[in-house]
Amino acid sequence: MTPRQRLFGTDKDWLAHTLDQASSSTAEATLILADGCAVSLLDTGILRLVPARTASDDHHLIISAGIHGNETAPIEVLNTLVNELLDGQWSLSIPVLMILGNPPAMARGERFIEFNMNRLFAGAHEKRPYHDTPEAQRARELEQTCLQFRNASKHLLHYDLHTAIRPSIREKFALYPFVPDREVPVAQCDFLLEAGVDTLLLQHRTGTTFSSFTSVDLGAESFTIELGEVRPFGHNNLSRFEGITRALRRLMKGEPAPGNGGQHITRFEVVHEIINTGDQFHFLVPDDIANFTSYDPGTLIWQDDRSQYKVGAAPEAIVFPNRHVPIGQRVGLMIRPLTDD
Repeated sequence: MTPRQRLFGTDKDWLAHTLDQASSSTAEATLILADGCAVSLLDTGILRLVPARTASDDHHLIISAGIHGNETAPIEVLNTLVNELLDGQWSLSIPVLMILGNPPAMARGERFIEFNMNRLFAGAHEKRPYHDTPEAQRARELEQTCLQFRNASKHLLHYDLHTAIRPSIREKFALYPFVPDREVPVAQCDFLLEAGVDTLLLQHRTGTTFSSFTSVDLGAESFTIELGEVRPFGHNNLSRFEGITRALRRLMKGEPAPGNGGQHITRFEVVHEIINTGDQFHFLVPDDIANFTSYDPGTLIWQDDRSQYKVGAAPEAIVFPNRHVPIGQRVGLMIRPLTDD
């Protein structure tokens, strides 16, 4: 019996098992691989991987995907890495927590079932109307699982992998959660470049995303990483994701980082957050606009019966434009490049 069969039964791999058990909890089970690595299935879509030997100063790594169920390419990337490990193609060198965030939404091919899970972390899952909904319960479970994993190390990394619901002029980009007085480590910029991600957006305030929770509450070096455009399972060109796959594999194997070849990250800062203010809110950006589309000074972006927003003295670009969000939630971000880049 292969390691995959011993861990996932009749399902061919972790992804198939997660989809098959999407609406059910899974009893915890642990498998010891030939090299001594302990692979624990903690619950549906949650794996803890612990090598036979770890150094006290080793980083602990959290990799998540599928917080939005229709963002399938990163899910397939994680499944590929798990298959390689279970098939004995390479050995793990650092403890890793791997998460497929929203199995019911994954099984339906939808972004979410009731609520956007990536707005339900940092305690937001306890608020109404989210409390006790399936996505709130899952966010609560993921927080507790990450907290238990964090207790084993003072050096925690978290990469939350996504694909976007619209095209992007800059296809691959990362978001760095806001923590006062914290700078992005050079090593993390090098990792992003290794993964083919050359654009970094610095968040302007703490939020309720998964990466913001691990960054603020667990002290992790966390990033939300956008890797392309949404596609259904089986329709992704995984060659476009070789950079992140290779970089994660190298990190999990404990191999030294390659040089960045003199590349530099282009950094953006948020200058305005667009919020749906209610029935009189009018968002003047087309629904099909691409992320990082630039607007000239003076362009009217939104207005309601009390206020409006126009682009300032220099051009600004928009990311994550989405008029179809509930009142009080984010419709988009206006950003501009940092001048020191």
